[in-house]
Amino acid sequence: MNGTADTSWKSRLRMPSPNPVHIVLVNPEIPQNTGNIARLCAATASHLHLVGKLGFSLDEKAVRRAGLDYWHLVTVHTHDTFNECLTQIDGPTPILFSSKSNQSFLTAPYQAGNILVFGAESVGLPDNILTDWPHSQYGIPTISRSVRSLNLANSVAIALYKSLEVTGALDTHILAP
Repeated sequence: MNGTADTSWKSRLRMPSPNPVHIVLVNPEIPQNTGNIARLCAATASHLHLVGKLGFSLDEKAVRRAGLDYWHLVTVHTHDTFNECLTQIDGPTPILFSSKSNQSFLTAPYQAGNILVFGAESVGLPDNILTDWPHSQYGIPTISRSVRSLNLANSVAIALYKSLEVTGALDTHILAP
């Protein structure tokens, strides 16, 4: 290829990342949200970490029924506790997303190998995690005061792509024509 990198869409499928983003879902409840997030992880070579009690089964039949079409393309880790998850990742300080935070996600300290943490759809992150990480919490603002927070999968997409933008991870990937 004349010394140039292959940027075709086929070469980008499952492209390994030396510093993948880690998406951590604590007690996720809705399989369709997790499925959408798994697809995001597949598209961005990010790792998906499922922590605590899951509101759905991960067996093959359940995954297929939930429409998790990209599950086989995702590096998935399961953990009993958040601390166990952080120990296994051994990365930078986690960035927690909470509708209770008054810091904008735009100001978060994104870096290679980010650990982006999200809570359950109905209740968000557990209080003990928020208490342990008071200076690592960020929110995604809504303009309308009628909407308290965004859908979990949408929040993950917004934060993940902001992280990829800030760290320059998107600069090396050219979109297919």
